[in-house]
Amino acid sequence: MMYSGLRSVVSLLALGCSVLAPFSWASPLKTTSDARAASWPFGPLVTSGRDIKNAQGGTVVYAGTNWPGHGEVMIPDGLHYQSIQSVVSKIKSTGMNAIRLTYAIQMIDDIYSKNGQDTTVRESFTKALGSTNGPKVYSQFLAKNPSFNDSTTRLQVFDAVAAECAKQQIYVHLDNHMSRAAWCCSTGDGNSWFGDTYYNVDNWTRGLSYMANHGKSWTALTSMSLRNELRKPDSNPTLSSQSYNWRDWYTNIKKGTSAINSANPDLLIFLSGLDFDTYMTPVIQGTAFTPGSAKYSASDFPNYANKLVLEIHNYQNSASNCNSLKSSLYNSGFQALHAEDKGAVNVFPVLLTEFGFDMSGSAWQGTYATCIASYLAEQKAGWFIWVVSGSYYIRSGTQDFEETWGLLKHDWSDWRSSAYIEGGLKPLVKATAQG
Repeated sequence: MMYSGLRSVVSLLALGCSVLAPFSWASPLKTTSDARAASWPFGPLVTSGRDIKNAQGGTVVYAGTNWPGHGEVMIPDGLHYQSIQSVVSKIKSTGMNAIRLTYAIQMIDDIYSKNGQDTTVRESFTKALGSTNGPKVYSQFLAKNPSFNDSTTRLQVFDAVAAECAKQQIYVHLDNHMSRAAWCCSTGDGNSWFGDTYYNVDNWTRGLSYMANHGKSWTALTSMSLRNELRKPDSNPTLSSQSYNWRDWYTNIKKGTSAINSANPDLLIFLSGLDFDTYMTPVIQGTAFTPGSAKYSASDFPNYANKLVLEIHNYQNSASNCNSLKSSLYNSGFQALHAEDKGAVNVFPVLLTEFGFDMSGSAWQGTYATCIASYLAEQKAGWFIWVVSGSYYIRSGTQDFEETWGLLKHDWSDWRSSAYIEGGLKPLVKATAQG
């Protein structure tokens, strides 16, 4: 996520040939699909114009929060303070129906480097926090989550989060936030753009495929993103001047979507734009992906164009005029919701997957926060607020980092601002959440 300009700022299902039982004409695939469509989350989800629809034809609108898991420990944050069940229950209590669960490609790279073996959480804490603090925080993690033990791996923690979300009927949107695990983002962090220092495109598509395939067992997983906040790779001037453009964006986006869809065709796939994912205009307006001449075409996404969703971020926290902010949101991405607008050549669902503000004061009553809320309600659009975290295991080198933008307090025990939860968040959820 990015605020105030700084970072202070997912294989097709193999179907074995089998002999049908006598007198049975039932298709195993159809039976499975029917069963999935008959119970929550009534999947798989698809898009229909500006809307996301479930298998029963109902409209689905995500209303949720970001839960980071892309930091150096490479598991979802906060689990040394509270149990998975506790955190998910807090989210559910507000009426929110989704989480944007982030991860780093490095987690999958590590699995491949160890011949398919995942890293244990115990080892991960020590590596990230050091030989003194790592074991200490790991012990706290075990105390709050006693079903885990020394053999528990990183991915098993993600599995447990997804399982609890399924239990409480919270959609999981899986977001690739970074390649190298760390706080995100800056233009000089080596994770900025395809081919950047840590952003190996082959590893990225491999990671997307791995997580999409792994997530087949997650009932709650309904969508994945391609990449968080693509941005200018300032640490690599040559890459920046030759490749940071919409032409190369489209080339790589097609690789990423194919990786996810080939591994798990049930999932929706979120596309993010340039400049920290602040605009998607060429996709929506059907203009050329410069400096090339290609334009967005559904035929470039064979048999899964109805799985594509747009996402944008907004951190215009200094906004003083709501009409101007709403106009910016429309022109940056939400135009795609409006088939009646002749300028919207391509219509998609659009979600605001990041926005946020300091929870320690009255910012929730200011122009930015109230305008964002009113706009999302008007548009009936989905969203994920940054962030649920009251603190991070580690952020930018500081351990147990306080997150004043977090919905939860430092120890994740209660809301940081009950006034915002009751007066701002819950009304927003009520005005938008569906499905």
